[in-house]
Amino acid sequence: MFHRKINIWQKVDWFTILIYIIMVISGWFSIYGASYDYDQASIFDYSGRAGQQMVWIITALVLAFIILLIEAEWYEIFANWIYILMIVLLIVTIFVAPDIKGSRSWLVIGPAVRIQPAEFTKFATALAIAKIMNGYKFQLFTFENFAKVLGLMFLPFLLILMQKETGSALVYLAFFILLYREGMTGSILMVGFSMVVYFVLSIKFNDIMWGSTSAGMFLPSFFAALLTVFTTNYYRKERKDTYYMNIAFSVIMTLTVIVLLFFPPPEGSFDLAWVNIISIVLIFGYLVFLSIKNRYRKYLLIGLFGLFSLGFIYSVDYVFDNILEPHHQVRIEVSLGMVDDPAGAGYNVNQSKIAIGSGGFAGKGFLQGTQTKLKYVPEQDTDFIFCTVGEEQGFLGSFGVTILFVILILRIIHLAERQKTTFSRVYGYAVASILFFHFAINIGMVIGITPVIGIPLPFFSYGGSSLWSFTILLFIFLRLDVSRAEKF
Repeated sequence: MFHRKINIWQKVDWFTILIYIIMVISGWFSIYGASYDYDQASIFDYSGRAGQQMVWIITALVLAFIILLIEAEWYEIFANWIYILMIVLLIVTIFVAPDIKGSRSWLVIGPAVRIQPAEFTKFATALAIAKIMNGYKFQLFTFENFAKVLGLMFLPFLLILMQKETGSALVYLAFFILLYREGMTGSILMVGFSMVVYFVLSIKFNDIMWGSTSAGMFLPSFFAALLTVFTTNYYRKERKDTYYMNIAFSVIMTLTVIVLLFFPPPEGSFDLAWVNIISIVLIFGYLVFLSIKNRYRKYLLIGLFGLFSLGFIYSVDYVFDNILEPHHQVRIEVSLGMVDDPAGAGYNVNQSKIAIGSGGFAGKGFLQGTQTKLKYVPEQDTDFIFCTVGEEQGFLGSFGVTILFVILILRIIHLAERQKTTFSRVYGYAVASILFFHFAINIGMVIGITPVIGIPLPFFSYGGSSLWSFTILLFIFLRLDVSRAEKF
């Protein structure tokens, strides 16, 4: 293999850059629409958000130009050092950052500049994961390698949680999408999905009683038992291994549901959730027996998953009541429809939906949105910028923004698949995963289908840290893509 000098500007993917520029400019106009008032006539007025964002856009373009000029090999060579530097910066931030809206995540530099290290740690983590997975004969499914990758992911996750920035921390879960592409078993994603289902069922139905049976315990434990049996059948070694288990489970669960629906035990008597719990324990014992008999480790792992499910279900109430912050509890309750608080915790989402709905099909027109002009939606130029698009540009504008993100993410995946090195491919999928997570969760929280966790919409939301971090994230990959043509 050798390298040849090529013209970067001929080989760089201009289609992706074009999408980037369209998004940044669209975001700039949306910020102007969201922050506009009648005393500020110009979009270039530096005293307003749009004028300040213009400066961030110009500096981001300069930054993108510099990134493309740097030799691609440097990003891999210095990946670990960049990661270490950002981890140190996250630790420092915990102790020196001022308390801003309940979190300590912003470093204040001078009178007007604030930097959020958590935003920049995303590309650093992507580089570090890409480097370790590019190692000689690296195999993700070995315990040691998988633990190393998880360590790189969860170290910044935990440090950002200590800054009380839950939303920014959750973004690091997006790396699981990348790991799935690189060979992680789908059972890991199934465990994550099941935890979400257990949590939602436990919280949403916690106060509902069916006679003496707690719905908040019966439903998640029933789902856990059902999932354990289904998984056993999916991975079974031989059909006869699960024959009697399936019959027994079907009979017990059918009778339990019939009793619950038609003959619920009176209050103060037997809680039918214990039928599910005992069933899972018995299934675990049977799977241990099968694992020893057939020397098949998957049976043991499935049984442990069932016990883990029970432990998780029992811990939900404690985690919700004692670990989550009160504002996180209320946001989750509002998102699950447990609390209707349009003047309190649900105010942002309620006003956002009103703004989007008022835009109709074609929107009210640029600078004509009443909800945004009267400042009814808090954070309407940052986390809730999409409601400005919906009000001013309507369904057509919202659909257009959605299509832009879909095209960008699919384009990045296409570029990632054509890479010649594991480092470039893994990093490319990390970029796509992070952008997808931000896009899906941000729009989900603006329209009320996901909890409000406070993460920006890439390239649209106001903020220098956000724009710079996404620009660095994207253009490093574009530079790595250029390097394909340099290698033979």
